Amino acid sequence: MKKLLALLICGWLFAACSNDETTIEPPVDEVEEQLQQMTLREKVGQMFYIRIESLDPTIEWTTFDDLAALKNQEITTKMRQTNEQYPVGGIILYAWNIEDEAQLARIISQIRSLKGQPLLCIDEEGGRVARIANNPNFDVQKYESMAAIGATGDPMIAYGCGKTIGTYLKKYDFDIDFAPVADVNTNPENIVIGARAFSEYPSVAAPMVTNYLQGLKDAGITGCIKHFPGHGDTTADTHTGYAQSLKTWDEMKDCEMVTFRAGIEWGCQLIMTAHIAVPNVTGSNIPSTLSSIVLQDKLRGELGYQNIIVTDGMEMGAITQHYTSAEAAVGSIKAGVDIVLGPRDFMEAFDAVIEAVNNGTISEDRIDQSVRRILKLKKEEGCE
Repeated sequence: MKKLLALLICGWLFAACSNDETTIEPPVDEVEEQLQQMTLREKVGQMFYIRIESLDPTIEWTTFDDLAALKNQEITTKMRQTNEQYPVGGIILYAWNIEDEAQLARIISQIRSLKGQPLLCIDEEGGRVARIANNPNFDVQKYESMAAIGATGDPMIAYGCGKTIGTYLKKYDFDIDFAPVADVNTNPENIVIGARAFSEYPSVAAPMVTNYLQGLKDAGITGCIKHFPGHGDTTADTHTGYAQSLKTWDEMKDCEMVTFRAGIEWGCQLIMTAHIAVPNVTGSNIPSTLSSIVLQDKLRGELGYQNIIVTDGMEMGAITQHYTSAEAAVGSIKAGVDIVLGPRDFMEAFDAVIEAVNNGTISEDRIDQSVRRILKLKKEEGCE
């Protein structure tokens, strides 16, 4: 009798559900819903991560020393006015933007209210490149270099480094650390990477990179491996001009790609491009940042990377000596990047991307591909 009653009840429920005219809709993808509600300017804005100075077109500068001397350490009224028309997806703070803990808290609070809900980014690798640790007003742990950590042969020390750096970055309310360096320092004459890399041996560097990333993640900070496809075999500095690696892709697969593959397999959310040329890979002297062969064919296609590609700073000499801000921004997006970091002239670059979409040079679907990735990251970071 009980079995019969149970069957009758189940049959009634099935019939009730089957005859109900109300269809239960599948949950709406929040990222897709947000994307559909955005204007083109809002979407393009998400693809720019900039210095605060970029929001004030009256600021004149020629070199990074000029910017350092200005010591811009607040979001001004002029910057807010610009931001009303030019929303941004992220802000990167440099050493000259940071005075002490109190000032850092103020400027981050100001940045949080900017249009575009920008994520907060910094270059805090440890060692020579550390905007906070190298500031005497901050009492945080300092590291000699990543090469010194790599020399220990113990990946857990790299983990501890990432966890320590991530912990104080999280305390100060940052979201993204453009670290660690995944380059393999194979050229002893390299003047820009050197001890920033963990090792000259990819088998040593790879586990250091992934453990550093894990340390950042466990502290609540998103890491970014750099500089793809590898800046370790160069002698010139892309901050000031042209640089190249003459390696073939097969040679890179046995060296540089060992660390980048490890980072991709670990699940890294961001990979930063290098402005170096790799003529024996691309057949030209175009910077990797602007090469679809490097970014689409190799990074996305062959290595299977599906997350965010961010450029190295677009105000660097390797870009500005050969391209306008407009050309560089449009060219890098066409090549496959998702985030244009630090264009020399932000508004020129922004307007050029809008125009490129309007005239069909770049499809809006191509913009949407990048913005989906960025919104997904922001959702993971807790930005609504």
